[in-house]
Amino acid sequence: MEKGKVSGLLPIGVFLLLFIGSGIVFHDFYAMPAIVAFIIALAVAFLQNPKASFNEKLHTVAVSMGDENVMVMCLIFVLAGAFSGAIQAAGGVDSTVNFGLTILPAKIAVAGLFLISCFISIAMGTSVGTIAALTPIAVGISEKTGFAGAMCVGAVVCGAMFGDNLSMISDTTIAATKTQGCAMKDKFRENFLIVLPAAILTMIIFLVIGWSSEPVVQDALEYDLIKILPYIVVLVGALIGLNVFMVLIAGTVLSLIVGVATGTIAVGDMFTAVASGMDGNGGIMNMYDITVISIVVAGIIGLVKANGGIDYILSHIKRHVKGPRGAQVGIAALSSLVDISTANNTVAIVMAGPIAKDIADEFDVTPRRTAALLDIFTSVWQGIIPYGAQLLYASAGAAAVGLVINPTDIIPYLFYPFLMAVCGLVSIAFYKRKDK
Repeated sequence: MEKGKVSGLLPIGVFLLLFIGSGIVFHDFYAMPAIVAFIIALAVAFLQNPKASFNEKLHTVAVSMGDENVMVMCLIFVLAGAFSGAIQAAGGVDSTVNFGLTILPAKIAVAGLFLISCFISIAMGTSVGTIAALTPIAVGISEKTGFAGAMCVGAVVCGAMFGDNLSMISDTTIAATKTQGCAMKDKFRENFLIVLPAAILTMIIFLVIGWSSEPVVQDALEYDLIKILPYIVVLVGALIGLNVFMVLIAGTVLSLIVGVATGTIAVGDMFTAVASGMDGNGGIMNMYDITVISIVVAGIIGLVKANGGIDYILSHIKRHVKGPRGAQVGIAALSSLVDISTANNTVAIVMAGPIAKDIADEFDVTPRRTAALLDIFTSVWQGIIPYGAQLLYASAGAAAVGLVINPTDIIPYLFYPFLMAVCGLVSIAFYKRKDK
């Protein structure tokens, strides 16, 4: 018997119709601000299920908005904005970019961004934290070399999703292994072998694009090593496994100290510098926008779930699963649809995990395989959807340092998520069961 109601997904459909539809019609994906489309979707969700009182619906929304994952994500946004503003004001971005272009050929700068982003995201365990640290550098490299800004930011997002999917301390890895009952090291081995070809191909693509271009460094490459110090602290802190909050706070404080010591930040302007990274310096998207959007989306998902939308997706997929390979396709589709609906890969794994385990147990798919598929396909979509935190922050982070790009402008350069999906499907097609 099919559970859930397809009507529960109506708010998601309304949002996609308004946001994507208006973008196509007006050739501008900011013709309708995302927050407006989400508020309309929230109103639609409130109008559903007349059996529940308004206060009951409001309680559901409030509980979903106050979820630990949502609040942690919002705090990361705020701290990431603070670090971005402080390091920019201190001159750290320019010095870091200039130093990098001094020691590396400009042709491999974009490939280098991808590689660094891969390492940092594995160490940090968070794609958003990685994007926060490296987006200003990506924008700087674009300005200095002439490479498209969206491509440079896209390289950072690609690397960020690589680590988000594989890191031992990533929320998605923890959620995937816990719901499937397997060891992290086993999931890592299974996962790594599937996505490694995608990472190698992505690196080759960025190298080919860079090598076939003629980047010209337009300005003198002046840098001050002390201004690079905050970035070094952030990157080393990430590599040794410090909590992302500690890393971003330390980077912000050190940026302010360096800025004051070198005279690039007046003592009276320290707090303004921090705030500038949060408000986006007048950009089309900023940290405050993203924080509010994340909270509103969480509320919508709470009602979508209460109205049977998520259960409909889960039961509909489970009902059509046949055979071990079909089971894996079902798990991939399940995790994909739930992530598209929730715009949060950790939440998607937590929701889809129990059903995926039932499917895997019934069709004899190993726990490590199931955990890997859950994490891979939620990461694929989380790195692509223009209303997800990753692309929203990438756009806002770029705007904070003077580059105005829409989330949709970045999508054509997201080679890694697309190739990760291809590699995941190929691995399913050639799947041979191994011992658990």
